[in-house]
Amino acid sequence: MAKVLHSTNCFNTLIRVAEDCPAQRGEEPQPRGGQPTVAVLQFRMISGAPYKYTSDDVVFATSSAGRALDAKAAKKERSLAREIFFSRGQACMRASPLGKRFGWGVHADAEGRIAIYAVDSKRYQALAHDPDITQTRAMRSKRA
Repeated sequence: MAKVLHSTNCFNTLIRVAEDCPAQRGEEPQPRGGQPTVAVLQFRMISGAPYKYTSDDVVFATSSAGRALDAKAAKKERSLAREIFFSRGQACMRASPLGKRFGWGVHADAEGRIAIYAVDSKRYQALAHDPDITQTRAMRSKRA
């Protein structure tokens, strides 16, 4: 019996910033204690290559399982680690600190590849008002 894999990918969707996001504009996340946080890793990966990676790619690469792999890890080893990682449900980009805390919206194109846009940018506003794009929000940090 084949394992069920749980995907975090979405298509033709804008994940708008959370309703309780404190940032009024897109802020670049900073390392904490000299170490990059998940927000820093996600920001660098997505902003450095817009529409190159899917949500699954980013979520896995910035997880502890993905970071534990050596850069020289064999393709088969990486594939197996990814299969194990996605054999259980994972938090999607709605749970990312980019949209919850730092003011970045995440846009997924028709192929599921993602890019980020600052909440104060014209592109974010255009995507937020596009009726052909599914709109959702990043998860709130606090209960309503």
